Amino acid sequence: MSELGWLRRQAVGWSLPRRGAALAPTLAELEFVQADPIRAPARAQDLVLRQRVAGYRAGDLDRQYPSLDIDEDVLYAYGFVARRLRPLLYPRHDRHSADGRYVPAGRAADLLAFVRERGVAHPRDAAAHFGHERVTNGWGSTSSATTMELERLRHHGLLRVADRSGGVRRYEAAEPLGDPLDPADRIRALVLRVARTLAPVTEATLSMAVGRQVQWAAVPGGRPGGRPVIRDLLARGELAAVDVGGTRYVWPADLVPVADIPSRVRFLAPFDPVVWDRQRFGQLWGWDYRFEAYTPAERRVLGYYAMPLLWRDRVIGWATYDDGVVQVGYAGSAPAGRSYAAALEAEIARLKRFLTPG
Repeated sequence: MSELGWLRRQAVGWSLPRRGAALAPTLAELEFVQADPIRAPARAQDLVLRQRVAGYRAGDLDRQYPSLDIDEDVLYAYGFVARRLRPLLYPRHDRHSADGRYVPAGRAADLLAFVRERGVAHPRDAAAHFGHERVTNGWGSTSSATTMELERLRHHGLLRVADRSGGVRRYEAAEPLGDPLDPADRIRALVLRVARTLAPVTEATLSMAVGRQVQWAAVPGGRPGGRPVIRDLLARGELAAVDVGGTRYVWPADLVPVADIPSRVRFLAPFDPVVWDRQRFGQLWGWDYRFEAYTPAERRVLGYYAMPLLWRDRVIGWATYDDGVVQVGYAGSAPAGRSYAAALEAEIARLKRFLTPG
């Protein structure tokens, strides 16, 4: 088998289970699921989990979130993070303070006390108590000053998202963080976690993906991006690597190679770990996939929400869903034979079942 063929097999086999488990143990194993609010046909987190959780229905994560050992947070993107990773995520460097430590003061301290007293607080209640001042947010528009302060408290680990009401985050006090880990040990563990999720991942993509965590961990003498940490882990033997066509792929050295892949079709979320590394996507599957939801309609090629179509260990095209109808497009030609046709029909049936309320 060629190196590219071996990488394709591992990219699919390491990420996608042969059969799904229940939601809680699956999340404990994954430790991170990326989130996205677009529903076409469902949110990214639901599309990711339906490929990994037995009998999963759209919205199950939201319905069970309060009882699951996860938080809304950032790993390499915003999503749902296993709570046991909190010691790796915090404390985060505060660029507004002289020593980099975040200590709430003024309205932030009052808001924190307000949430602790309430137990669970909606931003609307906080605004009613503290006022409706508007401030400029990071996108150049305006947001509620109290909501932004609540998010800052969440960003620094003092609050967590308790649940959502009509899509709006409600907050509660987070468990105390305890003594911080050594920043260098912490970032090495985070790089290994992200590498495991995206394995095998290009070194360039992994470096980019962990860049914010390197910055937030404030590793002494650390440089932007994750390349120094990646190379340290390679030297320690904790990451393995192979170079293909001038591109270095890395993965945790303890991952066991996968021998075979089931003859199955899967419609993947645009943010599924299998297709997240766009550099890898182009090299392994020979065509460029682009997420076009934010592309003007007249410039779209694949469609508003095109889900990469995986057949065995190859992404051969894409699928879209609109008003109960699945349409499929191919980067080349469609596979011939009954095996593929039957697998495609089975995946369409699974998708429709997933979208049917339980």
